[in-house]
Formats: sequence, C-alpha cells, structure tokens
Amino acid sequence: MKNIFLFIRRYFTFLSFLLLQVVSIILLSNASKTHEAFFSSSVNEVTGNFNQGYNNLRGYFGLKEINRQLAEENARLKNMLSSNFQASDTSVKTIIDTLVRDTLGRSRKFTYLPAHVVNSSYTLQSNFLTLERGAAQGVKKGMAVTGPQGIVGVVVEVSPNYSRVMSLLHRNSKVSAMMKKDNSAGSVEWDGVDPSHLILRNVTKGSKVAVGDTVLTSNYSANFPPKLIIGTVAGISSEASSNFYTLKIKTATNFFNVQYVYLIENVRYAEQMQLETSQPKTP
Repeated sequence: MKNIFLFIRRYFTFLSFLLLQVVSIILLSNASKTHEAFFSSSVNEVTGNFNQGYNNLRGYFGLKEINRQLAEENARLKNMLSSNFQASDTSVKTIIDTLVRDTLGRSRKFTYLPAHVVNSSYTLQSNFLTLERGAAQGVKKGMAVTGPQGIVGVVVEVSPNYSRVMSLLHRNSKVSAMMKKDNSAGSVEWDGVDPSHLILRNVTKGSKVAVGDTVLTSNYSANFPPKLIIGTVAGISSEASSNFYTLKIKTATNFFNVQYVYLIENVRYAEQMQLETSQPKTP
C-alpha cells in the first residue's frame, strides 16, 4: 500500500493530466454530437483491433485441438471409402463372419485409426517415429502408417499407449510399389542419403517412365492398401546390362514436419503372413 501512495505522489502531475484529459474528452463528446460520433468511431476501431488480436492468439493456441478433431474426422471418412471393403467370392459358399460390412455386402479389409506423432527422426540411417497410440487403443505390430500427403512407414513395436514406426527413411524399409499410369511394379527403399528422396528399383524398361510420374503402393503389399501415394519420379537411371530402371522418387510425405498420421489395419494381415512364411508340406 505504501508503494502505491509513493507511486501516486511521484507521478501526481502526470496522472492528474491524464485524468483531466479523460474528463475533457467525455464533456466534449457529451456536448457535441460530431465529437461524440468521432470518439465513438475511434473507440470502436481500437476495440475491434484488440478483439481481433485476441481472437487470433486464441485461435493459434487452439490449433492443436482443431488438428485432433480434423484427424478423427478424416479417419472416419477414410473408413467409409469403398476401397476398404472387398467383395466375397460368389463362386463358393461363404460364411458370414463378424466383420463390418457395407451396403453391398462387402466385408471390411482396412481400418484407419488417427494418431499423434510425438517423436521423429530423419537424419540417421535407421529412422523411426513414435506415435501416441498403442495396444490399448487398437494398434498392432505390422500396421501400415500413412499421412495426409503420403505413406510414412510400418509399425514395428507396440506398448500399451505408444507405438514405434519404422519410417520409409530406414535402410531396412521396403514397400511394394507401382507406377500409376501402367501399374508397373517395383520395390521402394531408401539409400540413406537424402531424407526427401527414395529409390524405386526393378521397374521394367518396358514401362514408359517419365519425370513427374506418380508412384503408388501396389496390390502386392500386405500392409498398405493399394494406390496410396508414395511420391513422384524425380530422376531416371538405366544400365545397359540391366532390364530394369532405377528411379529416384521425391517423397509425398514431408518427414521434416510430420505431426498427425493414420494407422491402417489389414484385418487379414496375420492370415496372409502365416501363409506366406509357412514351410510348404512335402507330399
């Protein structure tokens, strides 16, 4: 309290001047309609600018919640895509299971789950992402991961509330891919050099490849649904002794700022892996 009185005493003249100015403005505006309109307009403009700045600041801090809501909405819409369902083979007798079916009677094959990226690397030879979603929220090992722009990687480890994703920027990462315009298949991997480019190998020279062509996931991937974007062709190399191109692919996903992704579960993944890895029985 003492400091308040000392402050008033020290700046009494200046404070008195401000008070008299305010009183003068009030008396002038009350006495003249012209001045009243002028001061009212000025106050409204200042108040409007202040409110706009406050709303912008409030909106900035609310972006995280908005992004979360958008991710959930996008996941819901992705789950409604017809490409996530597969028709049953009508040439044989079918047994109705508990899988969700659409209005055409097709059973669901792929399910999308939104997730928040809490850690990511892109400067190492073996890069990973950590997602804030784990086994307690439906995540399983082997699930594919894609972002808003393109695919990201595959889940390799799962804890109750977190999961670890092997990024496309990993020396052991390989994804089955194909050219969008003619479905020529190949294998996408990373050479450990540039985080914004991948290598697509084994594309036959019979394919008319050009810079700018789109590269998608193929029908041969057990993790990824077909026709998800991987990137675009940025360079083409060819050896005379080989029948295949080696393509440099510009990644659709920007691994420098990945924040939200979608986990994709193939409900038949375990069955396919068991069949493909089992040893054939000799007759």
